[in-house]
Amino acid sequence: MTTTSAPDLTVRPERDERPELRVTTRRVVTSEWIKFWSLRSTAYTLLGAVVALVAFALIAASVTSGGGTMEGLEGTTDPTGISLAGTEMAQLVIGTLGVLLAAGEYSTGLIRSTLAAVPRRLPVLWAKTAVLAGVVLTVGAVAVFGAFFAGQALLGSDGASLTDPGVLRAVSGAVVYLTGIGLLGMALGALLRNTAGAVTTLFASNWLLPGLMKVALPHSWNDTIGPFFPSNAGSAFMTVSPGSDLLSPGAGLAVFVGFLAVLLGIAALQLKRRDA
Repeated sequence: MTTTSAPDLTVRPERDERPELRVTTRRVVTSEWIKFWSLRSTAYTLLGAVVALVAFALIAASVTSGGGTMEGLEGTTDPTGISLAGTEMAQLVIGTLGVLLAAGEYSTGLIRSTLAAVPRRLPVLWAKTAVLAGVVLTVGAVAVFGAFFAGQALLGSDGASLTDPGVLRAVSGAVVYLTGIGLLGMALGALLRNTAGAVTTLFASNWLLPGLMKVALPHSWNDTIGPFFPSNAGSAFMTVSPGSDLLSPGAGLAVFVGFLAVLLGIAALQLKRRDA
C-alpha cells in the first residue's frame, strides 16, 4: 500500500526563471531592424542609390567641365547642382524602398504576425520610421557628400567649396530630402497597403503631377500651387540659389516636413483603427 502526501501549501512556488518577455520599444525596433536587413534586396537597393548618386555626379561633372551639357542640366552653372544630379534617380530608388518596407508586409501577410506580437500597433510604425530614417540618413550622407566631393574634384577650379554660401545647406538638404522621400514612400505603403498603388502614387504626386500642372494650368495658378508640391519644396532647400518659382529654403523645408507629418499621422490613425 502506497501513501501520497498532500502538497505543502505554505511553501511558495519557485519563481519562474524565464526572462520576462515584454514588448518594449527597444525590442520592437530590433525586430524591425532584423526584418529590414533580412531581405537581400534591401542592401542591393541602397547600393543602387549610392551608385546612382556618385555615378551621375561624375558623369555630369565630366561632361559640363568640358563645356558640354546634359539633359536636365542645360544652362546649369551651379557646381553644387551638377554634383547632385544623381538625386533625381536616387530618390526613385529610396522612395520604392520605403514603400516596400510597409506595403511588403501586407502583401506577404507578415503584418498579422507583427501586430499579434505588438498589439498596441503604433510602436510598429514608429520603429519602421526610426529604422528607415536612420539607415537612409547614414547611407545618404556618405553617398551625397561623396558625390559632392567627387564632382568638385572633376570640376577643379570651377568647383565649389562647402564653405561657400548655401553649399553646405544644399548638400545637407539633399540628404534630408532623400530620407524624407523614403518616409513618404513608407507612409503611402502603410496607407494604401499595396506596393504598385503606393509606388504609382508616390511618383505621380512628386514628379508627374507637377509637370502636368505646368501644361494644364494657367501660369498664375501654377506659380501659386507648384512650389508646394513635395518635390518642388525639396528643391527649395537643396538648391544653393532657389529661383523665383520656388519657396525660400526655410519655407520649403517646413512644407516638406508638413507633408511628412500629415501622411505619417494619417497612416498611424489608419493602422490603429483598421484591421490588417
